[in-house]
Amino acid sequence: MKDTYKTIAFASEEILFKEKNSKFFGYAFPITSEEEIKIHLETLRKKHYGAVHYCYAFQIGTDKVSYRANDDGEPSNSAGMPIYGQIQSFDVTNVLVVVVRFFGGVKLGVGGLISAYKTTAQLALEASEIIEKTIDVHFILSFDYKNMNKVMRIIKEKNLQIISQKMVENCEIEITTRKKNAEIIFSIFNDFYEIDIKRKGVI
Repeated sequence: MKDTYKTIAFASEEILFKEKNSKFFGYAFPITSEEEIKIHLETLRKKHYGAVHYCYAFQIGTDKVSYRANDDGEPSNSAGMPIYGQIQSFDVTNVLVVVVRFFGGVKLGVGGLISAYKTTAQLALEASEIIEKTIDVHFILSFDYKNMNKVMRIIKEKNLQIISQKMVENCEIEITTRKKNAEIIFSIFNDFYEIDIKRKGVI
């Protein structure tokens, strides 16, 4: 079972690619939600005020993947899809790549645009540090305080990470484990009569 994925460690440096007087500025950002995309685009619109096109593509997720490619006024599939093609080529996810274009007065044609957007996206991803992360499954454990030692012993034995915990009369702990170990961990806690375990999701 594959339980790792590749993404970028942090935002890339600004990349500049020139083609027939047009300037293409390329950026790659690590993201985990679509809300972050709007923030990055707004920042770039302020930074490059007066640019003609802010084309982008993103992919989020591991098991269930969501993606979008946006041409932002360029001819259909001449910008967003070439950018998305590079995200696929680098086999990364949880990534946003934006290419900002300043028109230089000379039309590039569809073929020229495809090549320019693809190259700029490639350079932005090449300028990024690509890292491998584990796909983790989160569980919520609910139990009475009297079972605390039992729960903590398993967490320690199985080297599980605690994300959050509420230690009152009725305790609740959020734990995470690698996807490949998830079924075993679920079974261990599920076998205890007084411990309730629920799957929260995959991150």
